[in-house]
Amino acid sequence: MRDHRKLDAFRFADELAISVYRATKSFPAEEQYGLTSQMRRSAVSVAANIVEGSARETEREYLRFLTIAFGSVRELGYLVSLARRLGYLDENSAKDLDTEHNRTAGSLGALIRAFQK
Repeated sequence: MRDHRKLDAFRFADELAISVYRATKSFPAEEQYGLTSQMRRSAVSVAANIVEGSARETEREYLRFLTIAFGSVRELGYLVSLARRLGYLDENSAKDLDTEHNRTAGSLGALIRAFQK
């Protein structure tokens, strides 16, 4: 078993999830079950899949969960862009989330490539 807490990708994903929760607090009430929920679910999914994959026994299973996490982080990138364009996030908040998103995606992508070799 692997210790997910030692992975930069996990730490970045965890920080991203917290940032997404904070940023979506101010979204309109009518988005509670829409964009707010979707952004939060995708952000939590990134970290949760890294944790679950780390608990798997085989490298193949681990890689599968890492790629699911990567899909979720990319989904979140789109949702941040959408929220900005809809006016739910100001430019600075969107830029901060995008920076965290890119850092997380980059770290996770590097981890996946390392396991694919």
